[in-house]
Amino acid sequence: MPLPQMAPASSPAPRRSNASSLREPIELVRKPKPAPGLPGRQQILDFIQSSDTPAGKREIARAFGLKGQEKIALKALLRDMADEGLIDGKRTAFHRMGGLPKVTVLRVVDTDDGEAIAIPDSWQPDDATPPPRLRLVESRKGPALRVGDRVLARTEEAGDGWCAYPMKKLPAQGEAMLGVVELDGAGKGWLAPVDKRVRNATPIADLGGAEPGNLVLAEPAGRSPRAGVKVIQVLGDPLAPRAFSLIAIHKYGIPNLFGAEVLSEAEASAKLPLSEDRREDLRHLPIVAIDPADARDHDDAIWAEPDGAGGFRAIVAIADVSFYVRPGGKLDREARKRGNSVYFPDRVVPMLPEVLSANVCSLRAGEDRAAMACHLEIDAQGKLKAWRFSRAIVRISENIAYEAAQARIDEGEADASLSNLWACWRLLEAARKQRDPLELELPERRVMLDDQGKIAEIAIREWLDAHRVVEDFMIAANVAAAKALESKVSPVVYRIHEPPSREKLVALREYLDTFGRKLALGQVITPGLFNRMLKDIADESEKALIMEAVLRSQTQAYYGPRNAGHFGLALGSYAHFTSPIRRYADLLVHRALVDAFGLEQPRPAGGAIPAATGLSDRDRGDLARVSEAISAAERRAMEAERETIDRYVAAWLSGKVGEVFETRITGVQRFGLFATIMGLGGDGLVPVSVLGPERFHHDDGAHTLTGEQTGTRYAIGDRLPLRLAEANPLTGALKFEPVEGAGAPIEPRGGKPAPRRKGKYVVGQRGRPSNIRHQGRKKR
Repeated sequence: MPLPQMAPASSPAPRRSNASSLREPIELVRKPKPAPGLPGRQQILDFIQSSDTPAGKREIARAFGLKGQEKIALKALLRDMADEGLIDGKRTAFHRMGGLPKVTVLRVVDTDDGEAIAIPDSWQPDDATPPPRLRLVESRKGPALRVGDRVLARTEEAGDGWCAYPMKKLPAQGEAMLGVVELDGAGKGWLAPVDKRVRNATPIADLGGAEPGNLVLAEPAGRSPRAGVKVIQVLGDPLAPRAFSLIAIHKYGIPNLFGAEVLSEAEASAKLPLSEDRREDLRHLPIVAIDPADARDHDDAIWAEPDGAGGFRAIVAIADVSFYVRPGGKLDREARKRGNSVYFPDRVVPMLPEVLSANVCSLRAGEDRAAMACHLEIDAQGKLKAWRFSRAIVRISENIAYEAAQARIDEGEADASLSNLWACWRLLEAARKQRDPLELELPERRVMLDDQGKIAEIAIREWLDAHRVVEDFMIAANVAAAKALESKVSPVVYRIHEPPSREKLVALREYLDTFGRKLALGQVITPGLFNRMLKDIADESEKALIMEAVLRSQTQAYYGPRNAGHFGLALGSYAHFTSPIRRYADLLVHRALVDAFGLEQPRPAGGAIPAATGLSDRDRGDLARVSEAISAAERRAMEAERETIDRYVAAWLSGKVGEVFETRITGVQRFGLFATIMGLGGDGLVPVSVLGPERFHHDDGAHTLTGEQTGTRYAIGDRLPLRLAEANPLTGALKFEPVEGAGAPIEPRGGKPAPRRKGKYVVGQRGRPSNIRHQGRKKR
């Protein structure tokens, strides 16, 4: 059969590489040079429009060969054209009126359907000429742009619209800043930062009704930094309940309010009837959902029974979010913009409105729910033999907290449902151990609040077998989803975790050398290699340090359509399928499964809700773009959650300033030590100025500070008691100082014990006090 002919007019010519252009002759097409003499208006407009670079007075004169008096006449002509509304811009770069400069500054105003939309930053619209909206064609290697970002971009008119190619990201201008209002002795207002990376306060030019101690949003009062800032919104008491998460929400620009149209569509979607004839009925099975006691949503549930051959049949039932959130609607665009839910101790910023996330999509006991069911067959060795996916109706038999489920198992009071789950899990666990994924026992801090929103307790979250049971069932379903889509040659949004880079491995090897341990880089690096290294370490303090170093050597996981495996889990194919209520990536995987296995549902009545529940053509054609956007949203959420926990810990410790804590050194820099409170995880700085009057030598390779006179040596991993000197709940920053008479490390690593020295120290040999925020402000 002859190959079909390609349509010559609809496809652009392939771009030649530099290499081929050196080997093949190129026919150069030159633009005709304009005739000499003063050009007419249309000639100038045509030249400006066709120029590949900004066209100013100089470029126009050169193009038309103008000299002397002709240049003076051109200047007058350009002025007349501007007055007539034909052109706009400056003498160095003109563009046609209603158009845009070739290179200009744009401001991102929306991320429509995962794509950044921008308008000219300096646009001054009137009622008749709204600013043009440009689609930003982002580089896949650069960070995802967010609303409010400013970029220098090259513009291009495309059909009926405009697109732009970012050249570089510009510093924020007019961006709202979070801070706390303070007054100095002269009554002048200052904006104290809530970001511990910002050292200086900013003068306030306009308080806007704010009072000292208020948490406020402010913006620059003028172009010069000397103009200070003006308060645009008073947010209230920065130490009030729920304030710490509010700080993170504003700082990271996390969308936290749903528009009326989004809420309206969510309400309509929530009323969609379940088509029982188009769904597998699993309501007779005792499927259980095991979650944290304080879970805000329940998007997964599990069931298992023996297959009679030493293995198990299992079902992982996941909320069928794709039935309610359909591509192309306002609800979908909002979910994509958010990327994921963000969890704080005092609130959750959901990806979906509450009517879906906490109601119809949440798998509540005793209620019929739409689910995407992953049916698994697990053999006697714990390996997946087969899988299939269906849309189902489930009725969860029970919502159980992890602790309650574990207690029933431990006390021998579990029913058949739980007993079967644990028995099936032991097979999955055996297969997991054979796979040998990365095992890092990293403590997770848990902030518990009372009814008034105040801190009741901060503790390390206990990790039970019940957690491992659910985790291994979820991993099995995620693997099945990835492999099922691969079998259908369907698009997959993979969860990718690449092996450590050589640069990070070299840094890890140098760090391990300080412990007298070796890491040979000539061997194949596997998760099991790190596991064996950690297993051989008997000292728990040293083990914790090396575990953290191994974690730092890992690459950051991300989403993408090109499979590169999951190094940490030691899996070749892995996707996220199990949490579509809170992760947009999982929703995309559900939609791909709908398409691949013919699981489409009947069209909803009316036109308010989009019809299809599978992947949109746009996503199918370019999953890389949306994968980058949701990966960036995930990183944003992680940073916001971590900073909020730090603020809660600092608030908890603010009433314990002056107390002594057992700490471990986690970082050594020229300017001081970083230490962590053991058992709590609060991180703080020990400035080198408080270590003593002597000079300290910093060894960057060995990660040590050594006193020149006493020989006192501080190294990563050393334990020492420290007194809490400061705890700032607004920034989450802690500051420590040595305890008098006990400033030297406990159990120094290697060599002879470090000599003890008296704890008295002198501040002053190393410059100004470290807690001065701005010049001339009184030290507190």
